[in-house]
Amino acid sequence: MNKLKTAFVCSNCGYESAKWMGNCPQCNEWNTFVEEVVSGPKSNKKADWKSFSNKKSGIKTIAIGDIDTTELDRIDTKDEELNRVLGGGIVRGSIVLVAGEPGIGKSTLFLQAAGALNNNLTLYVSGEESDQQIKMRADRLKIKNEQLYLLTETDTSEIFKEIKKLKPELVIIDSIQTLQSPFLDGTAGSITQIRECAAELQRFAKETNTPVILIGHITKEGSIAGPKLLEHAVDAVLQFEGDRHHTYRVLRTLKNRFGSTSEIGIYEMTSEGMRQVANPSEILITQRDEQLSGVAIAATIEGIRPLLIEVQALVTPSVYGTPQRTNTGFDLRRLQLLLAVLEKRGGFAFSSKDVFINIAGGIKVEDPSTDLAVLSALLSSYEDIALPTSICFAGEVGLSGEIRAVNRIEQRITEASKLGFEKIIISKYNQKSIKENKMPIEILTLGKVEELYRYLFQ
Repeated sequence: MNKLKTAFVCSNCGYESAKWMGNCPQCNEWNTFVEEVVSGPKSNKKADWKSFSNKKSGIKTIAIGDIDTTELDRIDTKDEELNRVLGGGIVRGSIVLVAGEPGIGKSTLFLQAAGALNNNLTLYVSGEESDQQIKMRADRLKIKNEQLYLLTETDTSEIFKEIKKLKPELVIIDSIQTLQSPFLDGTAGSITQIRECAAELQRFAKETNTPVILIGHITKEGSIAGPKLLEHAVDAVLQFEGDRHHTYRVLRTLKNRFGSTSEIGIYEMTSEGMRQVANPSEILITQRDEQLSGVAIAATIEGIRPLLIEVQALVTPSVYGTPQRTNTGFDLRRLQLLLAVLEKRGGFAFSSKDVFINIAGGIKVEDPSTDLAVLSALLSSYEDIALPTSICFAGEVGLSGEIRAVNRIEQRITEASKLGFEKIIISKYNQKSIKENKMPIEILTLGKVEELYRYLFQ
């Protein structure tokens, strides 16, 4: 008989130890070790799906020059936003992990995507909902796809039996935390179970050339639940973000072996499912009837997509000893840098002011070209003078107060012109990047923060 083996596993990174440890030597986290039961001979851990795959077994070593480098075979999801985030579609044989908060719309998005694949046999495996619950959602989404099959099961051996019978072209697992391997005695959702189930699905995807999408959970800190090994094992990691009080959702790439990691997809949650937002700039800019101080428009780039976003700033006298610095959608350290530049180079007394920054629409911005718009919004709120609604900004601010050049400036200018803006302020060092042909918008080039202040408020 095989003896049961217990091990202490770090719930953060998956490191195993024979005894309990307070501090994990691999990730340096404290109090993350939990006892897991591991059993079963190693030879039994390999599932048999050879009848599914037509791949010939034999010598696997191949010369690098003999490898076919033609374009990857992808499945078109009929969803332009999802295709963009994945790099052009779902690559056959890939395994994709999608994570997000409860109720954000992960199951809705991928059930809707599966329903649109009329030419691809798809198996949707759910360990959280019953067949009736999924059918009710499918009716709400108006899905009528005869190539879509449902399976409510958590045992991986039973799932692979159904896969061998059905031979699907795409498998969606909702969610990886509910699966349980018969080769281990741990409960579903434990570190060892997540790791083993993910490993089985990874071997299945690679050996059968069948793409697998894993829907996962996140922790209360916002990171993906499970060991870090889970993110290393998959080919792509997607994060579904958004505020449940807002209708807009952002699908962001954290890792992608087959495409860019800087792409985003934007959706609107409706009663009939996720609606693709073709022009996100229009929804990210608030329509106002009157001019308000502390509002500036930034021309940014997310992946290959130009976006115009609204930056809102509020500067008020501090009533407490320590001034507050509150931000939503913008890096706090970047905000402190801009405030220090205004203090040092402009002589503005922000050290006695409470500062609040908000990126409208619930989107998170990492593009440094937003600096100029944030700085303009701060000055607008500080002086309590509204900026013209027909002007937008694109520029990075350096520590010496210089306005630095940003990349792909022509795309930003074209997007601003498309939305009806009459003027854009950029760095004077971007002039050589602009072609000599006449742009459909007035371009103002500045080199210093002091010049910006004099132009806007004097």
